[in-house]
Amino acid sequence: ELVVESGGGSVESGGSLRLSCVVSGDTFSRVAMGWYRQAPGKERELVAGITDSGASTNYVRSVEGRFIVSRANEKNTMYLQMNNLKPEDTAVYFCNAHCWSAWYGPCRRAPTMYSWGQGTQVTVSS
Repeated sequence: ELVVESGGGSVESGGSLRLSCVVSGDTFSRVAMGWYRQAPGKERELVAGITDSGASTNYVRSVEGRFIVSRANEKNTMYLQMNNLKPEDTAVYFCNAHCWSAWYGPCRRAPTMYSWGQGTQVTVSS
């Protein structure tokens, strides 16, 4: 499968962006997906996750209340609406599978990850 992220850009603090992630193939609707980000000099981190059906979502504390993850399985697409952006949100954003149970404790079954896409750059200026 091919993963393609898009929608990044440069905005001022307090601005909004909507990211999209399209995954080719026929596995997308059966996979819990997540948005990750990697800031310069830092490790990639998971910031938001959504179950395969889209019924449940989770966020790390730093983005909770500002970011909203959603998905349209009929389009093999996941979205990340980012509001009230802050300079510390500056990073390259990626999407991939993730372990949903890890939000609640040790990961019970590691997901099969897709090959990482190129990501989409988000730059927030103060």
